[in-house]
Amino acid sequence: MSWVANVMVSADASDWQNVEALSDWLRDQAPLRQQTDALGVGSLRLITGSDNAWGGGKNPECEVWAGALNHADLDALRRRFAATPWQRPNAVQLLIMDQEGAFFRLWMIRHGELRQYAPLQPSEADDAFYEDDGLRGA
Repeated sequence: MSWVANVMVSADASDWQNVEALSDWLRDQAPLRQQTDALGVGSLRLITGSDNAWGGGKNPECEVWAGALNHADLDALRRRFAATPWQRPNAVQLLIMDQEGAFFRLWMIRHGELRQYAPLQPSEADDAFYEDDGLRGA
């Protein structure tokens, strides 16, 4: 059985080595959400490269890496992300949508701290979140 978290990182082009190091950590050293000796939950891939498949007639003007991580300890991922010595920390963003989540949560570094910016509310457990949005079947 798997537990998938969709993860995206947007960073300045000067930080590509930091994103690659984060991807290597995810692949080889990241802990799983349950206590186990196993390590590695997946990796990230640049999705805005020259072979991108984005819509529109122009190439994206951002650098975005994405991956589907399996059984990832998301608290450990956030700690590793926050501890990374980013060249441009105010430009880096971490987006996480955990399995069974309905939206990405956005994390950014401000004043030396990793902070969640949006959405703080509503949560998926809140019935008001689903009201009239067509996300939950009758």
